[in-house]
Amino acid sequence: MKKDLTDSRVVRQNVLNNNYALEKIEENLQLGGTNWQGERLFTKAQVAEMLKIDERTIDRYIEVNTHELTKNGYQVLKGKKLKDLKDSVGNDMNVVTKTTVLGVFTFRTVLNIAMLVTESEMGKAIRSKILDIVLDVIAQKTGGHTKYINQRDEEFVPSAVKEMNYRKEFTNALDNYLNMGKQKYALYTNRIYQKVFLENAAEYKKILNLAAKDKVRDTLYSEVLNAIASFEHGLSKEMQAKFQEKGAKLTARELDTIIDNAAENPYLHPFIENARLKMASRDFGFRDALHHRLVNYIKTIPADDFDRFLGQKSKSLEERLSDPETIAVLKRLRDR
Repeated sequence: MKKDLTDSRVVRQNVLNNNYALEKIEENLQLGGTNWQGERLFTKAQVAEMLKIDERTIDRYIEVNTHELTKNGYQVLKGKKLKDLKDSVGNDMNVVTKTTVLGVFTFRTVLNIAMLVTESEMGKAIRSKILDIVLDVIAQKTGGHTKYINQRDEEFVPSAVKEMNYRKEFTNALDNYLNMGKQKYALYTNRIYQKVFLENAAEYKKILNLAAKDKVRDTLYSEVLNAIASFEHGLSKEMQAKFQEKGAKLTARELDTIIDNAAENPYLHPFIENARLKMASRDFGFRDALHHRLVNYIKTIPADDFDRFLGQKSKSLEERLSDPETIAVLKRLRDR
């Protein structure tokens, strides 16, 4: 799956949902347009002139991509709404008085068209500029460390602490209830990873280009940590119950069966599906990392996620750990 703006609706929408990048793109491109009711508007004629293409080409792209363009601000004005526009800014937009129907483009829709049109050299130049600015904005907002963009989420620290507690519970269960040597810790950590996001630790590190010393869990999103914690907690309880029933430690085969059954548990399924979707979509959009086994889970990153990881509420881990409210949460979790 390539990050080609002309081919991928997901990649285009990720740009258009990133309000931080859009602000910089608008400042940089200076495309003009006319302000009306809080939007910068363009007519089809203006967009065609800007992209140096025929209006019929614009019509063709609108016909093929109506849903996407409408979602991103394209609308057809008529009746009272068109009259209001004519009365307010009609002269600025060269709207003919007798016009009864008028398609108008917002700034986002102009970018949308520019990302679709393959016949325009200007469109190609705009696409190149868009990609550069998006990368610059994400790098600036994260201090150049997209590897740890997951930690900028205010939910990360509580989720990491809870998962750490359940991780300890799970390793204790391995100690107490599984008849196997020390290799069991790494082996069953990987088994849980493979059930949650279909990759073992080595595969995950390769995809994210992590160093050998980097810890996988330090780079996981809160939803992924929550899914792992739920899995670990459930396995710990199942192992304890099986041990008490059997009166002896479990074999590897018995634990494997418990893990396979847990992965199919309908109560856990929504957590696993959500973890895969978040990991696949965010890593593709934020980290430029493609999880090949999770390609079918890649969706558009919603605007709320850009606020979550790049906005005012997002903070580095260092900033987060110096916040008194976060420290209070950590103390409550520690004292559970």
